Amino acid sequence: MSSMPRIETFERYTSRYENWFEENRPVYESELGALRANMPPYARGLEIGVGSGRFAVPLGILFGVDPSPRMANIARNRGIQAVYGVAEQLPFADSSFDLALIITTICFLDDIKSAFREVKRILDPGGSFIIGFIDKNSSVGRSYQEKKKKSVFYEIATFYSVEEVVKLLKSSGFDDLFFTQTLFRDLKDVQYLEPVVSGHGKGSFVVVRAVKQ
Repeated sequence: MSSMPRIETFERYTSRYENWFEENRPVYESELGALRANMPPYARGLEIGVGSGRFAVPLGILFGVDPSPRMANIARNRGIQAVYGVAEQLPFADSSFDLALIITTICFLDDIKSAFREVKRILDPGGSFIIGFIDKNSSVGRSYQEKKKKSVFYEIATFYSVEEVVKLLKSSGFDDLFFTQTLFRDLKDVQYLEPVVSGHGKGSFVVVRAVKQ
């Protein structure tokens, strides 16, 4: 099964993953800002690839799913109802959420089309799907791709452009797209909160919100 090495990486380097958020706090807080600016009102939210809960907790998302037992355990300790599972086969009933988020996890999915179909299945009609990701055509996206071989996390990642994500969303039955973006400089130069602006094409971190038709 091709997903095993990906899970293994997160199982093995859990503390390195956690340290990134502490060492890059202004980057992390800027990403949170772009996500918050694109959140609709909702009753029941799920983060797919919840990891250690670094996004779910501050965004007020109560449910999470992750294939890494160690990560899910940390999320549970932070108050998230985290269950074991993969995006391509979500362990939830049809129409059981009105908001689903995938943040940066999109580049670690084995089968993105299956994952998007699953998100559509578990969302209520009119429910929102939010994806936060590094645009592969942005300056940070390009530098991540150059460093792929040197990073334990990005070596196993597949990067996407905004156009590719939009195409996948539309072919999976989502529409009414809204965008926010942040991170307008190299990550090492981000010392303070970066601005959040609508649209895409300038910021390296893009948040797209789409609605289930």
